[in-house]
Amino acid sequence: MRPKRTWSQRRRLADPIEEHAAFDKTESRIALAGHPLHAMMVTYPIALAFLTFGADALFWWTGDPFWPRVAVWTAGVGFVAGVFAGITGAVELLIVPGIRIRAPSWTHFILACTLLSVMGVNWGYRLPDAQAAVLPFGILISALGMGMTAVTGWHGGKLVFDYRIGTQRDHSD
Repeated sequence: MRPKRTWSQRRRLADPIEEHAAFDKTESRIALAGHPLHAMMVTYPIALAFLTFGADALFWWTGDPFWPRVAVWTAGVGFVAGVFAGITGAVELLIVPGIRIRAPSWTHFILACTLLSVMGVNWGYRLPDAQAAVLPFGILISALGMGMTAVTGWHGGKLVFDYRIGTQRDHSD
């Protein structure tokens, strides 16, 4: 049986991660005029993942061969932009101690790498024949990519707004 602790003893117990000296060092080191590059760069792959699904849906609805060509471009540019955003995010994760020490940062990293894999498959699947790739598998891959983008983006936003990852502590600079 565990010994009973007094109130003052219970107050002294703390999370060892929060007690770590690097816990509050979460300011972005890859920034432009104080604005984190990763946060700015992810907007493009997020939008393009949704647009790829939209182009697939419009092809399914209209049958116009214009939309599969659009989907090839949105999938490709989204993947390439995602790789660049992922590189900046991975470097931030590895060089900023307050980001690296938090488990949710690693969860976001794993989700983002998985999402990039899905986006790369989506693009590669469409390259040989964009029109034939849409139904049924292209639109399913796009839906998976869109769903994963929503989850990964939500998790990344949670890191910024709940944990203050990548934000400046002192705005007097």
